[in-house]
Amino acid sequence: MNMKAGLFQQQTLKMAMTQELMQAITLLQYSAQELSAFLENKMVENPLLSLDQPTSALFQPTLDRKKGKRTLKNTYDANYWIEQISEDTLSLEQHVMSQVNHQQLTGEQQKAMLLLIHNLDENGYLRIQLEDICVPGISSVVLEESLRLLQQLEPHGLAARNLQECLLLQVKAEGVNLLAESIIENHFLDFAEKRWKDLSKKIGVTMKEIQEVFDYVQTLNPRPASLFFQEKPSYIVPDVVVEVRDGILLVGNYDGNTPNLNVDKGYLNRMKSHKDQGVQRFIQDKWQEYQWISRGIQQRKETILKVIQCIVEKQPACFHHGLNYLKPMTMKEIADELSIHESTVSRAVKGKYVQTPFGTIEMRIFFTTSLQSVGLDEDMSGMQAKKSLQAAIDSENKQKPLSDQDLAERLKEENGIILARRTVAKYREQLGIPSSSKRKRYD
Repeated sequence: MNMKAGLFQQQTLKMAMTQELMQAITLLQYSAQELSAFLENKMVENPLLSLDQPTSALFQPTLDRKKGKRTLKNTYDANYWIEQISEDTLSLEQHVMSQVNHQQLTGEQQKAMLLLIHNLDENGYLRIQLEDICVPGISSVVLEESLRLLQQLEPHGLAARNLQECLLLQVKAEGVNLLAESIIENHFLDFAEKRWKDLSKKIGVTMKEIQEVFDYVQTLNPRPASLFFQEKPSYIVPDVVVEVRDGILLVGNYDGNTPNLNVDKGYLNRMKSHKDQGVQRFIQDKWQEYQWISRGIQQRKETILKVIQCIVEKQPACFHHGLNYLKPMTMKEIADELSIHESTVSRAVKGKYVQTPFGTIEMRIFFTTSLQSVGLDEDMSGMQAKKSLQAAIDSENKQKPLSDQDLAERLKEENGIILARRTVAKYREQLGIPSSSKRKRYD
């Protein structure tokens, strides 16, 4: 076979990923908080940009069957704000030191106490070894004495080095359950791993007594300092809103958390009259950047709104009555309905939230796989299967908890849901439910 080098012309079609298209894709996958941060950073880089607080609007989704197009009917304008009111809370240091008689402590002991408190983590555990603490003017003996004193103060369990010590400090402080104190101090691993049969023989108590100790330990606090290390709550602000008014579902943008992008016209007019060519090129570049960002934000808003509108049309029962009425639905179905790519739908719902009549939830929740069912008109979603699984476990005999295989058979018999044992185990773990051996009670 002879091969010759040469130049040939060939006409092909391919998509060119322009800078504007890349930016539009990036803006679409941003969450509301990420978009706000992006705009604030851009405002620092681009002197033409200015940000104004926006208003939100609700729309009634309508489908023109004749034209085959969706339209949005504006119903009202309103401002949406969440007031975040900060509270002055007592710090852990103030709470602990208020329990100490400062007259009985030397200056060295007070320094040691504060040093230990400052080395506690957000749960109240001391994550540093005493021998690793080396501070001039504080001896190791004083550190150990201060640690013992700190562990006697409230909240009980404070300054523990591990979970076992934390629970033991609380049990000793209450002093009402000697069996619990002995088990936690001497047989904690067997107790925690629920190797109770061996433990029962080892210490000569019944399984019921160990169960009572377990129930008592559940009342203790494994994170004694958590109340003093609470972060300021992070409020989830939705990107879109769905409301029910007079039986009609209304869909709208929720822009109260995203500033509106505008141009500083005063600055632009001043720079336009500048005769320097470098300044003119700079202003032209920044003006083009503004247009790209503005179009990208508008496309993002329209895409998210179209996606949630399509979801509402396909899931009306869910929005009227709750997630129990959620039907199986994939992103491909929405993409085909809107004539866009599936990846666009994925980006449009990633990190986005919708305010519904039953709460603010992530948009991804509406996409669930279809599960095979028996004797039902329609297949079930994974969420419905999880709720049925939770109900089956809640109603089981706790003395004889159901295995994953038994749960699969019960779901098929009682709910018509066909799940493999491995799927039941996966759903159970996602729900945070332990295995049958660890759910067993000995009452």
